[in-house]
Amino acid sequence: MYAVIATGGKQYKVREGEVLRVEKLDADEGSTVDFDKVLLVASDEDLAVGAPYIDGSKVSAEIRAHGRGKKIEIIKFKRRKHHRKQMGHRQSYTELLIKNISK
Repeated sequence: MYAVIATGGKQYKVREGEVLRVEKLDADEGSTVDFDKVLLVASDEDLAVGAPYIDGSKVSAEIRAHGRGKKIEIIKFKRRKHHRKQMGHRQSYTELLIKNISK
């Protein structure tokens, strides 16, 4: 069984027992979060598609950790113009363990 959920402006295909990283959520490590924006739920014999979301369906997940991703370096350079700009960015994330998918 799998589901497609929407969180942080993105869509994720999730299965029970799977670990994934999503945009940072405001909750403590070890707590449980429920996602009610479920777009699709599929099992071996059944498929439910929402318009846009499925009513009464939710995905439960446990927050395992918070962290920051690898550094992305941004360099802007124009030759012969004495112009050079260098920046970096590290995106914050939340690591989730999917516990339960309910229809």
